Amino acid sequence: MARNIIAHLDMDAFYASVELLRYPELRGKPVVIGGGRRHQPAEYVDPVTQEVARTFSTLRGYVGRGVITTATYEARALGLHSAMGMMKAAALAPEAVLLPVDFDAYRHYSRLFKAAVCAVAPHIEDRGIDEIYIDLTDAVRDDTAQVAAIAQSIKDAVREATALSCSIGVAPNKLLAKIASDLDKPNGLTLLGDGDLERRIWPLPARRINGIGPKSAARLATYGIHTIGDLAHADPTFLVATFGRAHGEWMHEAAHGRDERPVVTHSEPQSISRETTFDRDLSVRRDRGELSSIFTGLCNGVSDDLLRKGYAGKTIGVKLRYDNFRTVTRDSTIAVPTQDATTIRRAAGECLKRVPLERRIRLLGVRVGGLVRSDAVASMAREPEPPSASTSLFE
Repeated sequence: MARNIIAHLDMDAFYASVELLRYPELRGKPVVIGGGRRHQPAEYVDPVTQEVARTFSTLRGYVGRGVITTATYEARALGLHSAMGMMKAAALAPEAVLLPVDFDAYRHYSRLFKAAVCAVAPHIEDRGIDEIYIDLTDAVRDDTAQVAAIAQSIKDAVREATALSCSIGVAPNKLLAKIASDLDKPNGLTLLGDGDLERRIWPLPARRINGIGPKSAARLATYGIHTIGDLAHADPTFLVATFGRAHGEWMHEAAHGRDERPVVTHSEPQSISRETTFDRDLSVRRDRGELSSIFTGLCNGVSDDLLRKGYAGKTIGVKLRYDNFRTVTRDSTIAVPTQDATTIRRAAGECLKRVPLERRIRLLGVRVGGLVRSDAVASMAREPEPPSASTSLFE
């Protein structure tokens, strides 16, 4: 039986690359994404050339608790990386440019690149905004030249549709394909063949296996297990005794490059949500207007996502994280599944009435669950508007 041929496609520094399309003058410079709206570039007319120019915020003097969402490769070379606190990043690279996130733009380019891939190889598994798995087993023979050709055609299609680059790893399974896609970034094309497990995968740190996080990697290191090869040669009985049967057995299999998971070409989402972490803690009393605007934007965004993806939902909820990092959620179920932003906001506002709002808020989110296909909903009747005074505590 012919072996599977699975590709993993990962967009290169996706958010940052989208921003460079908008601001090409930043190419080649260290740029981090993760700032709030106050870091939006400012446009002005150059008094000499009379051309429109822009000024950009930098990390110098940054004060706040924001974290980097992603960074250009030039910024990564300076030690900056995703999830790093921006105050720490500012100490390392104060002149790095800081841009706010723009998820609407990233979703737009995500849809473009996935549509381009589907036109070449339709059997894909969506793994998020910037990565997919592609099952090429039935599309090509197990021939290196042919596999490389179709992988390159996918890269070319993505480039033509988005003007962005991606990296592709091709292997017999999803686990190895994901590792391979990161080996030759950016704009990489990596095919793993016979002997490549020992030659290219085993020398890598154990944490490069998707599913081995920092804590597990640190624990492995205490036993002298640093690389994937070390893990492959570890006694399976020891791994089971140390990490539990399920995780220990999985580690042993993963280190040997074994993974039986299929490429799942379609799965129904359980919920659709949006949330945002504020640059500073917001008070319902002092920042009511700002909170109201953000709350409305989240509800509108969830509504847009439902409409675009063709779903409606009955369970509407909110998520808040306070300044002491405690997180609370509340939800309620309405009679008719909805996609309507006003209905979502009204129901989410009712949920807010059941949440203590004395403390300042650092995160706010809105979620719609209990999803059904919108074309299966017999009636999308709009409920009557209640009096404006009762719509939300943020009003």
